[in-house]
Amino acid sequence: MSQVPLSKDAEDATPLAEDLVVLDSVNKHFGALHVLQDINLTIKRGEVVVVIGPSGSGKSTLCRTINRLETIDSGTITIDGAPLPQEGRDLARLRADVGMVFQSFNLFAHKTVLQNVMLGPVKVRKQPKAEVEAKARALLDRVGVGNQADKFPAQLSGGQQQRVAIARALAMEPKVMLFDEPTSALDPEMINEVLEVMQQLAREGMTMVVVTHEMGFARSAANRVVFMADGRIVEEAEPHQFFDNPRSDRAKDFLSKILQH
Repeated sequence: MSQVPLSKDAEDATPLAEDLVVLDSVNKHFGALHVLQDINLTIKRGEVVVVIGPSGSGKSTLCRTINRLETIDSGTITIDGAPLPQEGRDLARLRADVGMVFQSFNLFAHKTVLQNVMLGPVKVRKQPKAEVEAKARALLDRVGVGNQADKFPAQLSGGQQQRVAIARALAMEPKVMLFDEPTSALDPEMINEVLEVMQQLAREGMTMVVVTHEMGFARSAANRVVFMADGRIVEEAEPHQFFDNPRSDRAKDFLSKILQH
């Protein structure tokens, strides 16, 4: 279905339908620490935005405000045109639309891999069990762990557990996926198997916000790189522009430190 272009006035008045996540003048403090300072960021439907920057720059906090795991002090966040709900059922519904994958896999140890992936659609979406099971098995196949469905998380490697966590988030059919340093707890040989799944999601058009130290992923999978330092967005650009020709001294300094190794 083709979008009818809005007149300029209408464009200014309403967010475009492609704007899926919009942060407007977002501020967040932890005590005296101003961790997010006047953040303005718009993520379009189908866009992969990779957030990078030094430790303590506010990247993870930014990611966690989008599904209200962290509350904000001022500003607004809208998802698909609706403001972020404060609490209760509306917030639960929003969280169902926003998939989240953390550093730690957060799988239920006493449930099998398959049960972990089925839990959300059955409990939150109230979908029929047989239908959910078929979908969950297909998702586990898709992330390459279909043969582990009946095992418990502790029987899997870290890379396999993280791929199960991705399948679990996908099972809710989210509008956007948030990844908060999804490979930082993994052994080096497991990192690529998780990044490959994320690359595939990006190719399939999933809207993704990815906080990561993996510059190769940022370069190859991102539509846009957002560079943060000291709680601010210092620079945002397409990957080749950012990596080959960063504009700010902070970004140049950051890249010179990490790309030498």
